[in-house]
Amino acid sequence: MLTMVYAFNFIDRQILVILQEPIKADMGLSDTQLGLLSGFSFALIYVTAGIPIAYWADRGNRRNIVSLSLAVWSGMTALSGFVQNYAQLLAARIGVGLGEAGGSPPSHSMISDYFPPEQRGRALSFYSMGIYVGILLGFMFGGMIAEAFGWRAAFLIVGIPGVLFAIVLRLTVQEPLRGRWETAADNAAARPSLQDTLTLLRQLPSFWLIA
Repeated sequence: MLTMVYAFNFIDRQILVILQEPIKADMGLSDTQLGLLSGFSFALIYVTAGIPIAYWADRGNRRNIVSLSLAVWSGMTALSGFVQNYAQLLAARIGVGLGEAGGSPPSHSMISDYFPPEQRGRALSFYSMGIYVGILLGFMFGGMIAEAFGWRAAFLIVGIPGVLFAIVLRLTVQEPLRGRWETAADNAAARPSLQDTLTLLRQLPSFWLIA
């Protein structure tokens, strides 16, 4: 289930790239505007929201966070099919970035509690397959749908299944026992405060290089 969520993540992330030419022609957008849609605006929200959502995932119900995030980014993808101007499309893509920021942190945490340490590598590898499944499906069907029905329909057809899958996920997936495979001491060490996390990130040169 989480692998499918990750696949939806990358389908909705890639769909704008696939549809950018018909969108550009229909809405009269420049290359700079398209770059902001597919790059800067999405990445800024994705990175900024990722830290507080990860903090929430350390303390809240991770299944609910994943299902809510999936519903948000899929819903915003579907709404992209109704936009009438650049500002509305930009707002929709920001919503997609905000939703997708809540996908991986709680999913990784859940996998760590579903599987013992010796099986986590394989479990995470299987989860990561969602990246390639999503990219494959996005490029395979996104262009076909747009060619047959238009780019607006493509956003709708790609986004709506994710909203429905979010409901299925919420009703069928169980929240695992937190720290199931760790000792109490390990659990205490693994739950730093948000301030400790931000302090650690500020001290990492690699974090500033990536930023």
